[in-house]
Amino acid sequence: MFDFLQGYDLLGAFWVTVQLTVYSAIGSLIWGTLLAAMRVSPVPLMRGFGTCYVNIVRNIPLTVIIVFTSLGLFQTLGVSLGADKFTTINFRLAVLGLTAYTSAFVCEAVRSGINTVPLGQVEAARAIGLSFPQVLRIIVLPQAFRSVVGPLANVLIALTKNTTVAAAIGVAEAALLMREMIENEAQLILISAIFALGFICLTLPTGLFLGWVAKKVAVKR
Repeated sequence: MFDFLQGYDLLGAFWVTVQLTVYSAIGSLIWGTLLAAMRVSPVPLMRGFGTCYVNIVRNIPLTVIIVFTSLGLFQTLGVSLGADKFTTINFRLAVLGLTAYTSAFVCEAVRSGINTVPLGQVEAARAIGLSFPQVLRIIVLPQAFRSVVGPLANVLIALTKNTTVAAAIGVAEAALLMREMIENEAQLILISAIFALGFICLTLPTGLFLGWVAKKVAVKR
């Protein structure tokens, strides 16, 4: 029944999906945290930039962002992100697009965690002479991250599923292979079930593990 799978690199396609998820998650966490810091910054220009970025990017369809990275950045402006192979360029552009999009949601999750930190702690830190970056790094962000593990887990799961959009620019991940198999094989239901199971195997353990972590590190107030 599964003879049609021969000749298709199913594990390789899901490995590309995992790589897209991991690289994009790291980039989104870094950029999203910086955006959250901007949104609570005392500097009006930084607050304005962070607010505009989040409100604009999260309301643009991810497909538009991914296609723009290929057609706009690479084909029009010649941005290759240091790669010379077409497949590598598309992979890096997909990571860039996923990072730019997902970081807006990471920013809002982290900002919600920042808002849970008691204002008295921030005022006490400023009273002893700590600067705004020091207050964020030493007092606010450690508590904020502990309170938003659950929401960040949801963002990570959504990111894993959003990697399928990278097929629009030819990245050889699971969704692109699924489309190829459906075009070549008369096994629509079985192929769909295999890929659905593959994504469940990626997202369900992640959600369960991070849910357990969220309970362990939750801030007791």
